[in-house]
Amino acid sequence: MDTIATFIHDTTAGCIDTSVPLARELETELTKRPAIAPDSGGEGEIDKCEFLESWLMAHGITRLERFDAPDERAKKGIRPNLVATIPGQQDTQRLWIMSHLDVVPPGELKLWQSDPWTVILKEDGTLGPRFVGRGVEDNQQGLVSSVIAALALVKNNITPAYTVKLLFAADEEVGSAYGIHWLLKNKGYLFRKDDMVLIPDGGDPNGESIEIAEKNLLWLKLTTKGLQTHGSRPDQGNNAHLAGAYLAVALYEGLSCAFSAHNPLFEPDYSTFQPTKKEANVPNVNTIPGEDVFCMDMRILPQYPLEDVLTEIGIIKSGIEKRFGVTITWEILQRSESPATPEDSVFVKKLSKAIEDVYHVETRCIGIGGGTVAAPLRSMGIDAAVWSRIDGVAHQPNEYALIKNILGDAKVMALLMIGNERQQETRS
Repeated sequence: MDTIATFIHDTTAGCIDTSVPLARELETELTKRPAIAPDSGGEGEIDKCEFLESWLMAHGITRLERFDAPDERAKKGIRPNLVATIPGQQDTQRLWIMSHLDVVPPGELKLWQSDPWTVILKEDGTLGPRFVGRGVEDNQQGLVSSVIAALALVKNNITPAYTVKLLFAADEEVGSAYGIHWLLKNKGYLFRKDDMVLIPDGGDPNGESIEIAEKNLLWLKLTTKGLQTHGSRPDQGNNAHLAGAYLAVALYEGLSCAFSAHNPLFEPDYSTFQPTKKEANVPNVNTIPGEDVFCMDMRILPQYPLEDVLTEIGIIKSGIEKRFGVTITWEILQRSESPATPEDSVFVKKLSKAIEDVYHVETRCIGIGGGTVAAPLRSMGIDAAVWSRIDGVAHQPNEYALIKNILGDAKVMALLMIGNERQQETRS
């Protein structure tokens, strides 16, 4: 009991608060090893992963496993996923903290005030001390915080309440085909339904928002085929562009009406069905096109299964085909759906309590329209939440991570590792 109390009141405030040199070392060494996906012109994550693996071993985190996804485009032909384990008092329910190794390219170098691959410490302005460099926030802030939290336990011989798994994944920035999706498909035994997963890769400057849900995502490419003819004789053809235009409007209006619920977790709080990309058809004005192609981006509240949406799209499509004498086909460009992590789940409550203890803010659960690596885990029935306290400068020039956020988030993670019930014991 004394050991636990000392950890919470002294070690968390002391060991973690004195970890700035560790944070600077990790941010510096990780950043100087660009982990850019082959899709974006890089060699992948292997150099960064091998450094991290050696660094963790040297600092006392020795239970490490590598799960390498084959990718012939990458250096050494692999995309590495690294798992560090800190054994807990019980292993039936485990705490995962999942960050990603890859980063995006720096973009236009002229917009950077320093070399994006060399971390600098800035202390000017009202933001407070911060590290600047590509990847320092996305996602090295979460990565470094998780390591500092784990080291605070290891160095002080504290056994966490749950077995802790730090996952450093590949390929998050371009779809996770070699990261979490590959792991779930090929190493699914690593995860259990009772696991809790924190993904420190999104949030807000105050640390108030806990993301527990995502809208279902459906991207469609719709091709309308009619009959091409001269612009002066539309009676001799079937205008695919006209039919496609009616189709876009019919889908927008019909789907919005059929799936009209509102959910205050999200902003906007309704499903969206937006025509977006339009491909060129005929090159001249006086030809009626025989083929027309456009795309739609649909973000749908998770209460609506995508099969129901596709069924409704089929009904609307048939009506347009009959009206204009055309044929319409579609290609699914992207599709994902997942249930929400329950707002009243044990994990969300524990996370909320730890955040409030460290940052003294009132948390709120939110949903988002974008996709994260939480979705495939939620689809397995695993409670996953996306949270961190960040300024949200990912992918921007002069990306930075506030030192106070790195250390504060590490304290939240450390409290999660210890377990809220043990926190209560120390106060009684």
